Amino acid sequence: MSGKAPSHTDTDIDQRARLGQRLKATREYLGLSQQQVAERTGIVRSAVSDIERGVRKVEVMELQKLARLYRLPASYFLDEEETADAGEHAFAGLPRTARPLSEGDRIEVAKFIQYLQARRQAEEEEAGAPHSPQEPEGGA
Repeated sequence: MSGKAPSHTDTDIDQRARLGQRLKATREYLGLSQQQVAERTGIVRSAVSDIERGVRKVEVMELQKLARLYRLPASYFLDEEETADAGEHAFAGLPRTARPLSEGDRIEVAKFIQYLQARRQAEEEEAGAPHSPQEPEGGA
């Protein structure tokens, strides 16, 4: 070990690799090919490939096009945390997205959020409960 601090170039390479990996994982999750992404964004397919492999820097306008296509905020792709959660970034942008909703729609969204919270709590409680073999009714 040299004890040398990572160079600016090493940091850039790591950031490009992380950004590319997130873009690729999102594209694959959505079931899109690189060609489909190219056609829908106007970014040539070879550039999409190079960006995903981390060998090419992504321009701001390209990232905006990709984020819009993937329906995620650009901040998710730029997050430096390895464990960045796309859902948290999307949730952070919810107030801006919710403005055009009617009052009734906002109430429905709030109800759905409450449902999801209750479901997650039930799942966590279930996961935390010790699993014992089922005993026949009437005791042993």
